[in-house]
Amino acid sequence: MKKKISKIPFSGTKEQEAELQAFIAENKNDKSNLMVVMQKAQDIYGYLPFEVQKMIADGMEVPLEKVYGVATFYAQFALSPKGKYNVSVCLGTACYVKGSGEIFEKLQEKLGIGPDECTADGKYSLTASRCVGACGLAPVMIVNDDVYGRMTVDQIDKVLAKYQD
Repeated sequence: MKKKISKIPFSGTKEQEAELQAFIAENKNDKSNLMVVMQKAQDIYGYLPFEVQKMIADGMEVPLEKVYGVATFYAQFALSPKGKYNVSVCLGTACYVKGSGEIFEKLQEKLGIGPDECTADGKYSLTASRCVGACGLAPVMIVNDDVYGRMTVDQIDKVLAKYQD
């Protein structure tokens, strides 16, 4: 699956940049702190866009490719922003066999975004997850912390309607 570039332009503030730069300055002499700096950057910005990865690489004096490699290897890091409502569909075996693939495809169509993307208004993001440990409820869709089990394509509109504020 080809990664798509986020449709939302980077909009970091001077305050966020100052906070990150101060943290980098405290840690730049110990290259083993790269992940700690990346975690702090994600706490500050909510994700690790190219611009933030570049700040980290320059500040920590490591190649940009190394920062990107760490960011894409560990699932805890996000390269695109999360929406106010993060919609996640389990694509683990039990859920997939019971139709979660169709649910995921329909959500892409309804929201107008692909996997790991965020709507332009910042309201929804869409992620595919592996097994969430709720196989008895398969197929499962999660919106933030709300779990919806035994989902069908026909229920998508009803669930999304709960998040129309």
